Amino acid sequence: MNLNNPTCGDRISLQILLKDGIVQEAKYTGEGCSISMSSASMMTEAVKGKTMEQALDIANRFSSLMKGEEVDFDDYEDLEALSGVNKFPARIKCATLAWNALRKGIDEENKVQ
Repeated sequence: MNLNNPTCGDRISLQILLKDGIVQEAKYTGEGCSISMSSASMMTEAVKGKTMEQALDIANRFSSLMKGEEVDFDDYEDLEALSGVNKFPARIKCATLAWNALRKGIDEENKVQ
């Protein structure tokens, strides 16, 4: 799945290997600001070994975090480190780029099935 953020030039290509509905591997390539690349790295680690539904739940909670809502990530405390991004609306798109690619990929996978 390829997405870009034309506002600041972030680009990401996300590859996910699914087997029996479980994320076996998640990788990304891309370029952009440290926020988008850090978020993409954290996202790939957070979704490995998860079902598509669990990965989507994590993505939805991350979106809530970016909206300034209180979210507990339990095993993914690193994601909470990005909570300060919500104070800078222009940077939210940077932080959510990889997560939006994940959602889009899951939506396309669900259409195929």
